Amino acid sequence: MMKTYSEQENRRLAIQSGLDAAKSSADRNRMGQFATPTELATQILEYANTRFDNAEPLRFIDPAIGTGSFYSALINVFPESKVKRAVGYEVDPHYGQPATDLWRDTLLEIRIQDFTSAMPPLSAEKFNLLICNPPYVRHHHIDASEKQRLKAQVRLASGINMNGLAGLYCYFLGLSHQWMTRGGLAGWLVPSEFMDVNYGVAVKRYLLERVNLLHIHRFDPSEVQFGDALVSSSVVWFTRDKPPQDHKVRMSYGGSLQNPKLERLVPAETLRLDRKWTHHPMKDYFNEPSTPKLSDFFTIKRGLVTGHNKYFILPIEEIEKRDLPLEAFRPILPSPRYLQGTRVLADGSGNPVLDRQLFLLDCKLTEREIKERLPRLGAYLEEGKTQGIADRYLCRHRTPWYAQENRPATPFLCTYLGRNNKNRQPFRFILNDSNATAPNVYLMLYPKPPIEHAIAESPELKYQIWEFLNRIDTRDVLSQGRVYGGGLYKLEPKELGRVKATELASVLPKRPLQQISTQPTLFEPVSA
Repeated sequence: MMKTYSEQENRRLAIQSGLDAAKSSADRNRMGQFATPTELATQILEYANTRFDNAEPLRFIDPAIGTGSFYSALINVFPESKVKRAVGYEVDPHYGQPATDLWRDTLLEIRIQDFTSAMPPLSAEKFNLLICNPPYVRHHHIDASEKQRLKAQVRLASGINMNGLAGLYCYFLGLSHQWMTRGGLAGWLVPSEFMDVNYGVAVKRYLLERVNLLHIHRFDPSEVQFGDALVSSSVVWFTRDKPPQDHKVRMSYGGSLQNPKLERLVPAETLRLDRKWTHHPMKDYFNEPSTPKLSDFFTIKRGLVTGHNKYFILPIEEIEKRDLPLEAFRPILPSPRYLQGTRVLADGSGNPVLDRQLFLLDCKLTEREIKERLPRLGAYLEEGKTQGIADRYLCRHRTPWYAQENRPATPFLCTYLGRNNKNRQPFRFILNDSNATAPNVYLMLYPKPPIEHAIAESPELKYQIWEFLNRIDTRDVLSQGRVYGGGLYKLEPKELGRVKATELASVLPKRPLQQISTQPTLFEPVSA
């Protein structure tokens, strides 16, 4: 006898909990196994019900079914007589076999195999409702030969030339194209990051050109949908149709699918020209090509990566204790959490005036020269070799292995990570008066030559620029960055460079500046 929905769902949840506990978090992370919560699965199927043609029998597929959270929601939301067929794929028998046993007396057919290797069905057997929470496996967990296979398969299935940095969920989406009927509805629960990153360009092109993109709902990143995955989630809805002319896409944010906090209809052409989609629907415009941006005034780089901070970055006390030569070191700023304000003052030697004074080992002498002239440092380098530091990837690709990349000090810095809350700005612009370089937890803004010359002629301009940076609207900065679960924001150099800087252009002296570059369209070639 078939159990009631609540009994069956409670049983499924108990099985899911036991199966998750039997695997290490590292193994589940490697395979991207993050189960969809019951409430969210129900919300997604309820939304699907509002979009589905009631006269048409339902043929359902979930390419990554797990223990069947979406199927459970399906039979709760849709009448039993409506569902004609249901198929689910699960690559891991650890979940697939218990799920097969759980749903044995139902319509659901679970196939314990890799969806990406399965043969697409004939036209008569294709599906008109696809709902999926695909595995969130990052590209570095996909080996090179498998990645080449997936890229070739996706190209055949949907015409997408997938970027090599794409996660496995992108391949699932592309491969599913051949499994859907014309007009079939798809709902994908995926990480929001595809909307902002370079590897997402191919996915966005597919959504705008190959299917009829209906709706993208982005959940508030402060309300993480998965308790064990630090990722900001979205639901992408489309039908397998060509998009109509003058098409508009519903973009919503926060709350639920049916009752979002914000929503707006965005022309598809706007999305085509916009590199970042996550700022919709909060934003009802995008930068005009002629709008001055920070990249017009600064060359922006990440702070330096040492290869092993604990070895290469030492406090002054440790240097003195070991009697290491200070001439082989240069000052470096500590993590932003050790900075009390937004300005770093300097002492008479140009070193930062901070409670935590750190120095970076950076010497261009050969090891032979160091052993002859600086024996204490030579002994320290031998320690590093014994500890295997010289053999680390970054170190063994440097000559010499202890020399650092070129990152001179700059007056202007920006923090790289931050959370948006009422008590503190997510990103801080810091004025650096010292000779200290910065580690990779900062972005370094180097004034371009015209700005550098203007500051040299009028030193007070440096403070005006700093004041401008701290007046930038937080929303402008967040709209360019990317966001992760829990409300953690991150900025890459190119993203910071796209922040509007109209006011900065007005306060600078009237002198020739670098020609404002034209904003590229979304579908210009990008590096893999």
